[in-house]
Amino acid sequence: MSTPPIPQAALLTPQPLEWLKGCGFFLFAITMFATLDALAKSLVHVYSPPLVNLSRYTVIVVLAFSALLIKGHSLHVALPERKLLLLRGALLGISGTAFMPSLQYMPLAEATAIYFVSPLIVLIFAPIMLGEKVGLKQYLALGAGMIGMLFIVRPGSGEISLIGTALLLTSATSFALVQIFTRKLAHRAESEQIFVYAAGTSWCLGAVTILFFWPTLWPTPTDWAWIVLMSLCGGLGQYALIYAYKFVPASTLAPLNYFQLVLAVLYGELLFGQMPTLSSLAGIALVVAAGLSLTLPMLFSYLRSR
Repeated sequence: MSTPPIPQAALLTPQPLEWLKGCGFFLFAITMFATLDALAKSLVHVYSPPLVNLSRYTVIVVLAFSALLIKGHSLHVALPERKLLLLRGALLGISGTAFMPSLQYMPLAEATAIYFVSPLIVLIFAPIMLGEKVGLKQYLALGAGMIGMLFIVRPGSGEISLIGTALLLTSATSFALVQIFTRKLAHRAESEQIFVYAAGTSWCLGAVTILFFWPTLWPTPTDWAWIVLMSLCGGLGQYALIYAYKFVPASTLAPLNYFQLVLAVLYGELLFGQMPTLSSLAGIALVVAAGLSLTLPMLFSYLRSR
């Protein structure tokens, strides 16, 4: 059964310990997503993006149903929640389906940076769809993160793919709404139920897509192992993301999304030989500072209370 709704006032004022838990889960989630993106970029340059995407969700479906069985929760939810779960799953499937082929057109760091208009979309929709109060502090942190993003990407320094950009903007908008609906469902359905519906719906969308783009090359056993590892990162990231929104409002977590951009730059250097410039390093420092400006005050408050 679904847990009863929690008063809105309680959702909007997390305590320091809850804040830290939420941020911890969220930072773990985006670390997993950054690792997934790096592995996916290597794979989609060899294999069909729909194949990589469907393979990912096949593993995640197994993880999701395993978590549901271990926790002993039912798949049944009330009709209003079921509609939201299916909508969230469809948006997540659209986000993944659009993001995978975009990596064929764009460098990893640049692709991730364009994708990160999603935190801004979250801050736009959070007051409208969730009734959350977005303060000046969040907007300043978001603005600092976006400036840091521009330092890293340096618009005009390279050729931008219009197809890649369109795919990324579609993916970013979809994922921003996924975060909104995750927060909306956080206390109306069990985490494992949210996980299962998202995985199942995304898998169905991936299966339909691959029918139109049937692969001509299939992975080797070694590459299947990399696909499984990529999928595990995605599954763990999705699970942690759901838990993060049980503790902290979506508008508060939005600026922390930019830490994934930092990881994308680092992975770009380590895996693809894309050495960060001084401008990129300055951007990374600004992104980190923006994120810490939100988390450190709550950490100090928690330590004082202890």
